[in-house]
Amino acid sequence: MIPLFIYYPQLSLVRDALKGSKRRVFLVGGALRDYYLNRRGTDFDFAVDQGAVALSRRLAHQLKAAFVLLDREHGSARVVKKIDGVVCTFDFTDWRGRSIQKDLNLRDFTINALAVDIFDKDAGILEVKGSRRDLKAGVVRMVSPQVFRDDPLRLLRAFTLQATLGFKMDAGTGVQIKKDAHLISLSAAERIREEIFKVLASPRAAATLSAMDKIGLLPQVIPQITVMYGVHQGGYHHLDVWRHTLEVLAKVEKFIEEPGADERMKAYWHQPIGGGHTRYALLKMAALLHDVGKPETRKLEAKRMTFHGHEHAGERITRQVAKHLKLSVKERFFLEDAVRMHLRPGYLSNFKRPSEKAIFRYLRDTKDEAVSLAVLGLADQAATCGPLTTKAKHRHHAKICHMLIERYFELKDRKPRQRLLTGHDLIKVLKLKPSELFGKILSGIEEAAALGKIKTKAEALNLARQMNVSLRGTK
Repeated sequence: MIPLFIYYPQLSLVRDALKGSKRRVFLVGGALRDYYLNRRGTDFDFAVDQGAVALSRRLAHQLKAAFVLLDREHGSARVVKKIDGVVCTFDFTDWRGRSIQKDLNLRDFTINALAVDIFDKDAGILEVKGSRRDLKAGVVRMVSPQVFRDDPLRLLRAFTLQATLGFKMDAGTGVQIKKDAHLISLSAAERIREEIFKVLASPRAAATLSAMDKIGLLPQVIPQITVMYGVHQGGYHHLDVWRHTLEVLAKVEKFIEEPGADERMKAYWHQPIGGGHTRYALLKMAALLHDVGKPETRKLEAKRMTFHGHEHAGERITRQVAKHLKLSVKERFFLEDAVRMHLRPGYLSNFKRPSEKAIFRYLRDTKDEAVSLAVLGLADQAATCGPLTTKAKHRHHAKICHMLIERYFELKDRKPRQRLLTGHDLIKVLKLKPSELFGKILSGIEEAAALGKIKTKAEALNLARQMNVSLRGTK
């Protein structure tokens, strides 16, 4: 293996800056785990015999870096420094035991219970029993049954490791998580949110969330999902609402992860929406919630199961979930919009060839989430395989969704069209006063121009006059 200090050149900066401190400093946890897995990270944790806060201040001064006090009572602080254009974080914490070995025995999982003395070049790697064995085998195993009571967030972190590393869960650890699942409510919503989004940001979110559900942890984290359990859907579906939801999530993940995706799609999925979370992760959360309004709206009409308005009921419940997880306003709006409009691609596929007006309105209303909703639509249809569905319907729906995706990127690549008319024109030329009619008139002008019905300002003004009379007449 590559020597540790060559693999992580950042460690040399830390060691050199802290020389002569007379403190015992050990690199611990994730950075060492990732070293063995050949995964390069930028976050480093250090365990110190004592005086971690003072040591962090010294390092920040030496490196001309930012200092952040994390927990004075437990002796924990952070140093943040940009090195070679990359932001690195160095967290220092006092030992939680009388020795480094006892400190390791109080850590969460064996694959994280590793340590090395940064001042001793000849020092070997310290570990709890089985750490490197579990790393090699790809197993997430608790250090002791007490770890979840010490910090209930570890219940979620076990699944985060499973999702991000592709590891399997030790059976005994799974049993203990099932026993302690109710403790997750003791963790702060912000901490829970970040662990959930680490799972969503991985390529294994569907399988991981399904495992969390089976073990009883997911309903503790997002209790709103339980209304979907066992709700029958009728002839178009082969699965109940919840199992269909998990299948949709798996299909979304499959579509996004399809090999051969071009750079524009990759950039699209990894664009941050708000709160540091990407469109990639948020769409998966939307998939998890897209049918959450179905149980509330379920009715048997003429021997047929219906769910009229479930997208609006789902939007309201989604707002509750977003607030429960303390998501940012932009993220909440993303999820609410996705749930409310998730049927739009399906409406277009009801036509053999949707009109240009219908396509324009879809792209206008969905804005930058036109692709997200098309992919959610693709997944929703692919996960609907009841006796009333046909392969021909699936193919047609997929064709429409792919067309919407292409139209979105064509529009993005096109040079922005200059507006034929503005609100100022409505005031100056047509002598209109600002009102709610402005938006309707300008929207109508934009649509007509996009469809090629008008091409000049004179034509736009003439249409505006007609729309003003028509809209006032409908009041």
